[in-house]
Amino acid sequence: MQMQRAPPHLAERLRTVGLRLTRPRLALSHLLFDGDDRHITAEQLHEEATAASISVSLATVYNVLHQFTAAGLLREVVVEPGRSYFDTNIDDHHHFFCEASGALQDIAGRDVAVSGIPLPPAGTEISRIEVIVRVRAYGD
Repeated sequence: MQMQRAPPHLAERLRTVGLRLTRPRLALSHLLFDGDDRHITAEQLHEEATAASISVSLATVYNVLHQFTAAGLLREVVVEPGRSYFDTNIDDHHHFFCEASGALQDIAGRDVAVSGIPLPPAGTEISRIEVIVRVRAYGD
């Protein structure tokens, strides 16, 4: 993998959350954060890295995605057991999930009202509520 000079905004973004500037983190941050918000799987990001001549293993991609998530740079959206997307939009929002295509689409947080929320177990508090609305074409 070639060591690229990180654009100042990406390098600063990683430093701000306490992450060292490693080659895999810098290279994958270019793919993730140099553009519009997106939803991506580890496999899709690995394919993009390979297409961009970035030599990184799928395991490293998973590790970096989980490090970015733990640092608050990404949100992991679990749509079903064993199937996760990583979302570059970390603002309060929800998702439509198309069962046929696997596509995720953002729903603004203000567009969803949740009522009847149970009290959390003793000693805990609700940190976030995420709604995934599953959709399919008529007749499917």
